[in-house]
Amino acid sequence: MFNTIEIIGLGYIGLPTATLFASRKKTVIGVDVNPHAVETINQGRIHIIEPELDMLVHAAVTSGYLRATLKAEPADAFLIAVPTPFSEGFKPDLSYIEAAARAIAPVLNKGNLVILESTSPVGTTEKLAARLAEVRPDLSFPQSAGELADIQIAYCPERVLPGRVVHELVENDRVIGGMTNTATQMATELYRIFVEAELVPTNARTAEMCKLTENSFRDVNIAFANELSMVCDKLDIDPWELISLANRHPRVNILQPAAGVGGHCIAVDPWFIVDSAPDEARIIRTAREVNDHKPEWVLGKIRAAVEDALAAHPTKTRGDIKIACLGLAFKPDIDDLRESPAMDITENIAQLGCEVLVAEPNIDVVPARLQVPNLRLAVLEEALEVADVVCVLVKHRPFIDAIADIQKHEKVIDAVGLLAAAAGRA
Repeated sequence: MFNTIEIIGLGYIGLPTATLFASRKKTVIGVDVNPHAVETINQGRIHIIEPELDMLVHAAVTSGYLRATLKAEPADAFLIAVPTPFSEGFKPDLSYIEAAARAIAPVLNKGNLVILESTSPVGTTEKLAARLAEVRPDLSFPQSAGELADIQIAYCPERVLPGRVVHELVENDRVIGGMTNTATQMATELYRIFVEAELVPTNARTAEMCKLTENSFRDVNIAFANELSMVCDKLDIDPWELISLANRHPRVNILQPAAGVGGHCIAVDPWFIVDSAPDEARIIRTAREVNDHKPEWVLGKIRAAVEDALAAHPTKTRGDIKIACLGLAFKPDIDDLRESPAMDITENIAQLGCEVLVAEPNIDVVPARLQVPNLRLAVLEEALEVADVVCVLVKHRPFIDAIADIQKHEKVIDAVGLLAAAAGRA
């Protein structure tokens, strides 16, 4: 039934998904608006960092099963994996999904399956179906024709961990939410091509809410750890040791504090629930506010360290103070900067007027928003050698390996418990 599969959006989810279908000898067309991404993929290379993906993409492209293009083409199934950020006031921005709908509508044919994978507010799949019906009145859709619709539509979210995407797309259970039973069955057949775990059927609205619920649950638990770290600081208690001790209770499992919460999922998805049910989602909203505040709290610690450095060296000006920022990604050992608290903190540090040296082993170019005269990328060794203040913002493996050198510094702001772990307190 599915000989040609088209993936709209070739980012951190779309490209691995396209590659896994291609690895099962399915013809896969990848569509993206980024010419650089399209050109890179067609050369058998990747434009993101994800273990094992480079080899798989190279094999898929050279064998002829995967190619990328800027424009949608006819296919048997269409998977939409585009960003869904929020706009001002934490309102969901569905413009990328709207653009994807406009792109595929002209090439839809009777018998096609359309799957939305992008994390979305409840009801978005129905809006997608309505939009497609507006553009293609010659075809029938589930909202009007039900099981007999010409085009079947489903919502099927991923649940993967950056750095393990290839494995988890195959090994993790997947929720299959069709607008009809026929759509659910078709989507199940499609994902069974490469998914080895269980494919669990439900409806589209429940599947949408399931994805939001999973990430909101994680956000609430992270917020508890982050809030606890700020309480401990006020009470002069080592939060890392405290959490380690509390977790010895057989029914307690507190997470580790960090500089905040980043990434396109956990830092965004809870706001979709708050937007849909603002009066009811009180804990979810509070957790978001706690986690959004954590970078400002970390920045306060850095400002204090800068003042201490100036007081210790009266002849120095603020421009003479060098600050090493270790990490920009939203989590360890990846290059993904989306919604990264480390990025926000570093941007604000640069505004202090100090010289900022950024050690981020997973990128080669300073992001546009950080391109200011007093900030530059530096290798870890150089940053540590010259810094007056060291800020550990991400627990990348090279930083763990350099713990002994980091510990030598007098002014270290450790937002991720790197030094605590080395000392056996976490």
